Amino acid sequence: MRPPPSWLPPDLVLLDERCPLPLDRPFTADQAAGLGVSRWFLRLLMDRALIRPILRGTYVVTQVRDCVDLRAAALRLVIPESAIVTDRTAAWLLGADILPRSAVHAPPPLDVFSSTCSRLRRPGVASGTRQFLPRDLTVVHGVRVTTPLRTALDLGRRLWRFDALAALDGFLRLGVDHGELLTDVERFRGERGVVQLRWLAPLADGRSESVGESVLRLHWYDAGLPKPELQWWVHDETGSPVFRLDLAHPELRYAAEYNGERFHSGDEAQAKDAQRLEWLECRDSWLLDVFTAADVFGLQATAPDRLLAGLHRARQRCGLWVPESAYRDAQP
Repeated sequence: MRPPPSWLPPDLVLLDERCPLPLDRPFTADQAAGLGVSRWFLRLLMDRALIRPILRGTYVVTQVRDCVDLRAAALRLVIPESAIVTDRTAAWLLGADILPRSAVHAPPPLDVFSSTCSRLRRPGVASGTRQFLPRDLTVVHGVRVTTPLRTALDLGRRLWRFDALAALDGFLRLGVDHGELLTDVERFRGERGVVQLRWLAPLADGRSESVGESVLRLHWYDAGLPKPELQWWVHDETGSPVFRLDLAHPELRYAAEYNGERFHSGDEAQAKDAQRLEWLECRDSWLLDVFTAADVFGLQATAPDRLLAGLHRARQRCGLWVPESAYRDAQP
């Protein structure tokens, strides 16, 4: 086994100035090798979580915070000046992370198109040629990339329909104008995916706060439920807002929530979720169904059947008498 270099002691918490690698910017494996850090040591640093990948073949030390500037710097290392960043990679650069779920465990793929008539041939790169109008392109920290509007239109046509709606929601959340999005749909008449885009664009809503919420909302529509209210506030008897619901049908007091693992795991978070559910159902007579990633993602998602059954239960109980003691005993 190779002995570790002097700048990599066993008790090292984070890489510091002793390390020959850059501490403030991305670098490639070839650049690391030129600084005396072989691929074997790169793997060791990865195993110890002292560096992390950004894109295929590019790395950064762990303590550097993710930001648009960092992502652009990584892209500049691996794409030629003539390239145009598109699709999922454009969304990633612009701050709307609509990446494959595999990207949690591996660097995201590169979606890059050429402004010339040639393809960019590189492992892990989806490339080709595509036609753009001048207004479709912008420059972000030295990287040519499709604008937020054009990126939303492309992803709305090309992604799986659930991811496509999440992409449209994400770009509206970043400030893309919904009216402009709807107007530009017909630019792509006759092109791949335009039928899907025509159907999804009117449903897009920037109030959706995560990919999971967007996917759950599409399941809601697929189940044939009436149009939901997004981020619906429930108030107490004084009129003060108490809880906000992801998707709601206020007339029937039925709601659906997406609980992502990031904010709803652990004993404390689960205790708060249970208290919230008790207040909504006992104090304010809401019927709330909670969904996780296993319920909404994949071909075997159970969300549509559960949503349909939930609305049916809400209809059955909407006129039932609730004893006053239930209100007295519930704790806000």
